[in-house]
Amino acid sequence: MLGSHGFMKTHKWRDSIGASINVEASGTAGPDLVCQSGPGSWPSEVYAESAVYPMAHSAAQDIFPVIPGDTDYRIFSQDHGNIPSLDIIFLLGGYYYHTSYDTLDKLLPGSLQARGDNLLSILKAFTNSSKLQSARERESKAVTNDYKDERAVFFDYLSWFLIFYSRRVAVVLHSIPIVIFFVMPFLLHFWDPRSRSCFAIFYDFVKGMLFHAAGIILAIIFPIILSILQLFFSNYALIWFAHPYLAFLMFIPCSLVGLLIPRTVWDCFPLSQDVSVIKKSEEALAEEARFWGAFGFYACLTSAYLVAGLSGGFLTFAVSASMLPAWIFFSLSIKSSDHQSLRSAVFYVIPLIPCLAYSVYFGGFLTQFLIEKMGMMGAVPPPYGYYVPDVVVAATVGVVTGWCVGPLIPVCSHWLARFSILQLLSHVSVLALALSSQFFPYSNAAPKRVVFQHTLVTTDVNRIVDSSYEFSVVDSNSLLFLFKYAPEVAKELHIGQELSFETANMSHRETWMVSKFRI
Repeated sequence: MLGSHGFMKTHKWRDSIGASINVEASGTAGPDLVCQSGPGSWPSEVYAESAVYPMAHSAAQDIFPVIPGDTDYRIFSQDHGNIPSLDIIFLLGGYYYHTSYDTLDKLLPGSLQARGDNLLSILKAFTNSSKLQSARERESKAVTNDYKDERAVFFDYLSWFLIFYSRRVAVVLHSIPIVIFFVMPFLLHFWDPRSRSCFAIFYDFVKGMLFHAAGIILAIIFPIILSILQLFFSNYALIWFAHPYLAFLMFIPCSLVGLLIPRTVWDCFPLSQDVSVIKKSEEALAEEARFWGAFGFYACLTSAYLVAGLSGGFLTFAVSASMLPAWIFFSLSIKSSDHQSLRSAVFYVIPLIPCLAYSVYFGGFLTQFLIEKMGMMGAVPPPYGYYVPDVVVAATVGVVTGWCVGPLIPVCSHWLARFSILQLLSHVSVLALALSSQFFPYSNAAPKRVVFQHTLVTTDVNRIVDSSYEFSVVDSNSLLFLFKYAPEVAKELHIGQELSFETANMSHRETWMVSKFRI
């Protein structure tokens, strides 16, 4: 950061740069993720047209400002120069990141080759673009659309191809679902004006939306509760750190239980429409209300992204856009079969498969990245800091589960929300909770990070009143945990069993002037 800042402030080449590509790593492997692009939409457009192995998510641009980290991208594209830039990062393989074990053998085969192929193609595209301009040319054309600070929407589909569209297109496209949601009650009333009230239809849709929202919220809350219970029963946090499958095994089943619970109480709340005067059965009306309620939920989220000026609205837009053909297929299938037949459910699911595949791909990638990063997020002050990593991972798994399974609930909940299935999912969660205590959170492939720091305490700029060498950790498990389960470390450091929080010297962050550390 200091080097890039110095370059932009002093180097003679600073005004001649037409674009920059910041190549980063937050791990040792994985496809290159474009997590930031700007200013304007031109850099991401060049990437979309030229990347050999595209992987980019404009949604990452929404959350990057809240991540406790930074890259040189900010210096070039935001703070100095206003240079059109891409921020490309290796995300997976973060266990060895910034340690002495971060060696070439930890790279996944093909990772560097894919990065090289992408960079070569992108460099050619930038240099051959007619929009490549120097600093003075950019300043003179700052009022044009190419350099307006508008965020384009871009995302890859399974790394096969990249979808890109401008902010203007997103405003129109992402507004369509909410318009359909509000117009649909009037259309249904128009098709059957004598028996169906548009207001009653809309009330049922709102009821379906509230039930779907309740399911999503419970799908997040249940894993959080389970993670807190796990911390009470075990002696350490981050049990899933070295074994990511434990997070999925513990949190997905209970998240599904939360997602399905509203369906089990649906019949306790009557419909607003008068079934006695409508040609449709109560079962068909309930299914219709659940579907359009879920559709409205995702439409509202898409609109919220749009109003907030964020670029991640494509995530929920893709869900709502996929649900429309699924409902059409389902409506056609029930003309020749029953509403609750397996055939009708299959017809509903088939059009959703591309969307569900993308949800699993993106959600799994996000969860794995988060699990790896929890081992280096920094120790949050106790007592509540002990719970933070587990709660964050549990909530993330809940969000991803709701996103992946949520579109299926309106129609498939008849098959899923059965007592036997809910009981099975609950038993799996409890079993996973019991088994988790048998696993150790670290391994050779996922080591615990310990920082050896030299702390200098000063009273003014020049006067040093104390100097000490100390160990600290960067996750929720304390040094006492380390010495208990790795006694050879304590022995090597000549630390006895009498060590406790009361007797251990603790350095406070506000007293630090400088720290030199080796991880």
